[in-house]
Amino acid sequence: MLRQVCISAFCLFLSTQLKAQNKPAQTPAQVLVANTGEDSLNSYGSAHSKTVISGYGELFYQHDLNREQSLVDLKRAVLFVGHQFSGRIAFFSELEVEDAKVAGGSPSGEVGMEQAYLKFSLNPRQYIVAGLFLPRIGIVNENHLPINFNGVERPMVEQLVIPSTWREIGIGFYGQTTALPFSYSIAFVNGLNNASFQHGTGFQDGRAEGQLAGANNLAVTAAIQFFAGNWKFQVSGYAGGTTPLNPRAADSLQLESGVFGTPLYLAEGDIQYNNKGISFKALGCNVSIPNAASVNRAYANNVASQMYGAYAELGYNLLQTAKSDKWHSRTLNVFARYEVLDLNAQLPATGIYDGTEKQSHLIAGFGYLPIPNVVIKADVRLLHTGPQNPDLLVNPNPNALPYNPNNTFINLGIGYSF
Repeated sequence: MLRQVCISAFCLFLSTQLKAQNKPAQTPAQVLVANTGEDSLNSYGSAHSKTVISGYGELFYQHDLNREQSLVDLKRAVLFVGHQFSGRIAFFSELEVEDAKVAGGSPSGEVGMEQAYLKFSLNPRQYIVAGLFLPRIGIVNENHLPINFNGVERPMVEQLVIPSTWREIGIGFYGQTTALPFSYSIAFVNGLNNASFQHGTGFQDGRAEGQLAGANNLAVTAAIQFFAGNWKFQVSGYAGGTTPLNPRAADSLQLESGVFGTPLYLAEGDIQYNNKGISFKALGCNVSIPNAASVNRAYANNVASQMYGAYAELGYNLLQTAKSDKWHSRTLNVFARYEVLDLNAQLPATGIYDGTEKQSHLIAGFGYLPIPNVVIKADVRLLHTGPQNPDLLVNPNPNALPYNPNNTFINLGIGYSF
């Protein structure tokens, strides 16, 4: 198994993208992210030091038609502080508050570091990062500013199958080729913790996110991007151990220990197109946990051995052809996105199938940007799932309504970045 993982890591060495500004002329497909204060630290070779304050946030209203329940939430407010020590060394950090506040005994709300890393620029095309950072997996993980994605909510596949703003502690190498339009990266980070995997949330609760991460197990993640005219193509992958225990503790639970013990593999590919107001995105991913049966036996957390997700999105800027300078500088994106996912696509003998985790989502709406770094959004999300498994209901609420596999959500939101 270790040999297979090492071979996979070698094959994945052609990996993730750099975020530097000193690079060759970009095609429209490459210019997908708005400039922020954070971006200003990415320039190579600046001789003077500076400290930059930046940030982003989003607030939303959601109405659940089945429950006849509405809520409003300051989903997140993030403060970025960075410092350029020299032309080659810079520091990046993001402090995030989710759901407005954290109170004692409250089940919601979170304060956490989203990023905290040093960047060492080797030349205009290559750099190293070390610390807590977001590996390049999928479309949204790095490019998660609310002005950069359509819809009030981030794509469901990139929340449930690929955890959103997935960050870990490690070291990564990023680069871009000179002769061909390729960018790549490879990173080594701490592994996951299978004791925290939960039914219904995949492996996202197994992330350490910089907090007392077990380092007996590690992971390698890598990606490669290719640009062709207005198109951008990416493949990325992750392979890592999920048992951070020492050998004696792992043996007592009949789990594989070591660097890649009880492994998890993730493979992802995506396509993006952007030209003359038309945008298109498509993404597919698959997660494999070969030893899910052992995890379930040890922790009874009903983990699946296979999960998958995919989506396709089409959008158009209605103001693309506006003749007035006043309106041409603004953006009014209309879009539709269809997503499918299954968090228990395959189950080991120790798992219990839950049809509600096989889902499809149809989202349609608009986003209006009066200026490039502020967005007003609205959409409707239609959800369809498989049937509920009564064997998974423990002490159900006596007032609970019969499960409805179809639901509709109405979403309104605002977002900003600076």
